[in-house]
Amino acid sequence: MALTRTDFYGLVSDHAPALYRLAYRLVGDSHDAEDLVQETLRSAWRSRDRFDRGRSRQAWLASILRRRVIDGWRKKARTPGTAGENGIEVPVEGADPLALEYTDEMQHALEHLTSDLRESLLLVVVGGLTHQEAADMLGIPLGTVLSRASRARQKLRQHYLAESM
Repeated sequence: MALTRTDFYGLVSDHAPALYRLAYRLVGDSHDAEDLVQETLRSAWRSRDRFDRGRSRQAWLASILRRRVIDGWRKKARTPGTAGENGIEVPVEGADPLALEYTDEMQHALEHLTSDLRESLLLVVVGGLTHQEAADMLGIPLGTVLSRASRARQKLRQHYLAESM
């Protein structure tokens, strides 16, 4: 059964902030994150007639966002870049990386994680998916998501301890 216009507006107001946080952490750029969220919501609107009401709305949107991010990465890999475009922002000295939601320090620390650790952690922590929803989306066992999220948290803690010394 398709989502109604009212259902869709509620979906946007409830989930757009979490989608933005997830997109930002995946791509590390606020403008790209905004574009990704817009593309995700546009795709969701176009495919609203295929929405399965038994599925989590947040998981549905996160899976659409993830596909848009991967499409962007593929496109970037085929497009030659200019010097200095590496996607990593330089950390700001002296700021508490946990004090602000979108700090350069946090983004820099996330860039040091392998892509599988980063994606598992971000889907659960930033995207707000359950570990099972993340496992289903990634097509991997639940235990793997649990392990990856735990290892990612540990590596982030180690990064911040090393940076503070």
